[in-house]
Amino acid sequence: MPHFKDCIGAIDGVHVQASISQCDQVPYIGRKGIPTQNVMALCNFDMQFTFACAGWEGPANDSRVFLSALRDPQSNFPKPPNGKYYLVDVGYPQMKGFLGPYKGERYHILHFRRGEEPIGHKEIFNHAHSSLRSIIERTFGVWKKNGEFYVICQVILMKS
Repeated sequence: MPHFKDCIGAIDGVHVQASISQCDQVPYIGRKGIPTQNVMALCNFDMQFTFACAGWEGPANDSRVFLSALRDPQSNFPKPPNGKYYLVDVGYPQMKGFLGPYKGERYHILHFRRGEEPIGHKEIFNHAHSSLRSIIERTFGVWKKNGEFYVICQVILMKS
């Protein structure tokens, strides 16, 4: 899409079941009632992970994980070059280099699949944004299906 030509990838978080000793589980138990970790990842449009931050408690919100990785020089977070940006969802802050959707407008592809076409420039933008940002969801899906994502998260946890 020509109006997203400077976009270099997408960022999102995913919950992965965590194996934690009984006495340390409480902070990791989220809405599903099991211990999970919130893993933030960045992927490019070739469905390759270019960054991952694992180990956060399941209930930690995406913005907190993102800002921590962004501000920590040891995390080696790949900041976008000048003029380039990553797509993020509404759970992330709007700031230079990170483009989110318009808030308060229809956004998710399922909203548009129900028959109504996008109306107005904000919904048209959100539809295109959601279509492109789905790359991160598809990438998570492939890795989870292959069972390799869990292994990668374990390796990242051991390094931190």
